Amino acid sequence: MKFSEFKKYIDSNSPNQDDSSERVKNLEVILDIVNTINRSLILEDVLELVLKNAIQLTKSERGFIVLKNAEGKLEYRIGLDSNDNELPETSFVVSNTVVQDVFLTGKSRFIEGAQSDTVDSTKSIFALHLQTILCSPLITDGKKLGVIYVDSKHLHKIKIREITGTFEILAGQAATAIRNAQLYNGQLNAFNALQEANTQLVKAERKVLRSTIDAEIGQSLQGLVHLALLETESLIRAIEKAQRDFEADKKLSDPILFDRLKLKTKVAADSIRSIQKYAQVLLETSVMNLNKDSGDLNKTIQSVIRYISPMKKFTSIIFKTEFNVLPVCNYDSEQIQHLLINLFTNSADARKDATIIIRTSAKDDRLYVDIEDNGPGFPPGKKNIFNEPYNSESSGYGLFLCKNIVERHNGEIKLLNKSNGAAIQFSLPLS
Repeated sequence: MKFSEFKKYIDSNSPNQDDSSERVKNLEVILDIVNTINRSLILEDVLELVLKNAIQLTKSERGFIVLKNAEGKLEYRIGLDSNDNELPETSFVVSNTVVQDVFLTGKSRFIEGAQSDTVDSTKSIFALHLQTILCSPLITDGKKLGVIYVDSKHLHKIKIREITGTFEILAGQAATAIRNAQLYNGQLNAFNALQEANTQLVKAERKVLRSTIDAEIGQSLQGLVHLALLETESLIRAIEKAQRDFEADKKLSDPILFDRLKLKTKVAADSIRSIQKYAQVLLETSVMNLNKDSGDLNKTIQSVIRYISPMKKFTSIIFKTEFNVLPVCNYDSEQIQHLLINLFTNSADARKDATIIIRTSAKDDRLYVDIEDNGPGFPPGKKNIFNEPYNSESSGYGLFLCKNIVERHNGEIKLLNKSNGAAIQFSLPLS
């Protein structure tokens, strides 16, 4: 029964002042209960508030709420007695016939004098010495969420017009509050999962970036020290020649001047050689170990799309997947996730409402991933774009990082010919 229907029923059925007063009182109770349970979006809190008020309203001894799980089966969620003490799941010994019937039919059941009701009585009712049972489905927007159930061993006359109607409206309002809490809980879990995924991806990105920068610094240092070393050695030779010339002409005023110069230059050369050694060590240690594990590349791609789709940058991006069945492959999922995010980000930066198509296939012991978009594409003549360690236009390391990740996996990455937009293919070996 909906709240509006219940109120209309009260307004149109008031044979005497006492009944009218009682119904108005119940209406006020329902309003208070609805206001209370709608103050929270925490599912556990909502369930507890609903059940406490249901037990108090019906003067029952205990109550339970069961909700439909992912498999569509009823699952125990909470139980309380009249003193607000929690009841363990083992206490949920009720008439399963009543509960299942209410859930399947979507109709409430109210049993008064259950011990003497030969039609509705079941073994569990007799075993528990139950006298009064009220059970209503939790339904909102036509969706069955579960069942709310209260019972008592003491026989008390149920005021059919008031209590049963009030209990049904409570169940209806409770279902709405529970559904809102479930939706909020789902959004919260999705947000937490997204945050965790983002954290892991950021860590992976920093790890890859740090390794690549180390390698780049090492390469730059190697070039610089090599040049400096050549120039310093040339300077030493020039000084030695000048010393010989001066000594031959006997024009040297300070006989130890050149010795000092040679000593200082030798110290500088030794320092440069030390820098060269450190640079070599930096290059050798910059090679990042792969944490390979067996995985489904299609699932990895799907997880990245699922995690980044809610982000502001990708809200207008359309992802289309054309997956073929792929064999299990050994790869570092964190690094491949970073690779995919980098490629997807490039497409989003090039066109805010881009359509990105991802195709996967397997051939000759290799997995292939083609990623194309309908953006402006790469500038003409950019054949070695993966070898550019720094892209000044995007202020990042861009495709250079992608190339390093693929090469660490002994794979290949290349541009594909495409008249419109950009298309990139990378491959990974199966073993």
